[in-house]
Amino acid sequence: MAGDSVLAVFEAATGAVRAAFEIQGMLAERNEALPEARRMRFRIGVNLGEVIERPDGTVYGDGVNIAARLESIGEPAGVTVSGTVFDQVKNRVQLNFDFIGEQEVKNIAGLVRAYRVVAEGSVVSASTGALPLPAQPSIAVLPFQNMGGDSAEDWYSDGLTETLITDLSKLRHLFVIARNSSFTYKGKAVDARQVGRELGVRYLLEGSVQRAAERVRINAQLIEAETGRHLWAERYDRSHADIFAIQDDITDKILIELRVKLLAGEQVRAWRRSTGSREAHELWAQGWSLQGSNTREGVAKGKELAEKALEIDPKFTMAMVSIGWAHNSAGSTGWSDDATESYKQALAWGRKAIALDDSLGEAHAMVANVLLALEQHREALAEAEKALAVSPNDADVLALSAYVLACSGRADEAVVLMQRAMRLNPFPPPWFCGALADSLLFAGRVDEAMLAHRQGVRLAPDFVWCQLGLTVDYVLLGKVDQAMDQAKEALKINPKITAADNIYVRPIADPMQREKIVAAFRRVGLK
Repeated sequence: MAGDSVLAVFEAATGAVRAAFEIQGMLAERNEALPEARRMRFRIGVNLGEVIERPDGTVYGDGVNIAARLESIGEPAGVTVSGTVFDQVKNRVQLNFDFIGEQEVKNIAGLVRAYRVVAEGSVVSASTGALPLPAQPSIAVLPFQNMGGDSAEDWYSDGLTETLITDLSKLRHLFVIARNSSFTYKGKAVDARQVGRELGVRYLLEGSVQRAAERVRINAQLIEAETGRHLWAERYDRSHADIFAIQDDITDKILIELRVKLLAGEQVRAWRRSTGSREAHELWAQGWSLQGSNTREGVAKGKELAEKALEIDPKFTMAMVSIGWAHNSAGSTGWSDDATESYKQALAWGRKAIALDDSLGEAHAMVANVLLALEQHREALAEAEKALAVSPNDADVLALSAYVLACSGRADEAVVLMQRAMRLNPFPPPWFCGALADSLLFAGRVDEAMLAHRQGVRLAPDFVWCQLGLTVDYVLLGKVDQAMDQAKEALKINPKITAADNIYVRPIADPMQREKIVAAFRRVGLK
């Protein structure tokens, strides 16, 4: 069309909405490489209605006019749809829609219902609008600031933040944003109202930590995100040995302020107190932070520190989980000479932790994924269900369990779990993208899977899991040339990849599903 506009006509409303959403995702990806002043952001309006075609192929009519008006009232980089489109697609696409009211549009009689598209369970947002608030009390714990000036001490303030998130996420009646999303704000000056909108929560907890010898000073504030008003603030000047008591006190005061009642008075403390040793807890916290790097060196050092923590407290269950994950990583990444032996070691550590504390969702989730790697699907499902039962509000547990369900023939359920996991973690790590994409792919929703696989590759270009997934997506959608290019990228990361034996194929239980994936890999030349 004249100027800078594009008009497209689709045979179905679902195709139009999905295309609009994917276009915005691709434009966002291209903008990332450009300086802010050169980034182009487009608005898209989608309407369902009759159009009239001219002999030259152009179309016009009220259907086109309404789409153009919706585009004009939309947000840059956003998608706005009419009520007629919403009614057609609301149960057919993996997206969420915010109602933005009935709009009076130029030259159209009557009001037009309008909705803004928001990602739900997907990781590419086509909207800059606020996430909807959950029905239950919702909170994000922002990274506590290290006021000591030594970045090597960040692990201490980060560990305090992570512990508070873990404590709160154990409560069924509280919606708690996951660590990965909270930590995207680390080191940044934040506006409470903006963070509340971006994460979709009513409350924020923020604070600072300063250590000096055996003393620690902690400041904590609970903030109402919508208004920026401080609901509660406290300063603690205590012996470093009192850190557990300080964490308990902060948790209790949050729950009182939010009016959240515990089903059992001491259950949060019981969940967390897997060690009473401050020294063991410090070693584990440092190691856990290093393992989060997902590098070979970081995982090895994290395992070493967890082993030292276990020497101090032989019943420290989270240290056992850390060691188990290190063995699992060695098996899944090829760092180990014998992957099967590494998986068996991981399994042994996970089961040892469960024997001491059956309520540890992290341990059940780890064991479930190790069993999946060993192709013991029935046992993996049983462990995943236990993990979900004891940690229904932990984003990592939800995502790990979803992947087990997806590979074990329950992809539709896995998609629902991933939707919740990604709402709890709006800024997810790359492996969340892989779990979501595979759930969608195995559920037959290939075009949506492609969006998530692309986002995983965008977040981590060397993430072979999503590289392989994107290869399969392209083949299944008939885009073989793109699939072959993608397979070449995956082979650069791991030249040993074969069609029938790789990290993508091994966990799949359904023989037909597995053969479909293997055939896709063979189509692009993998042997």
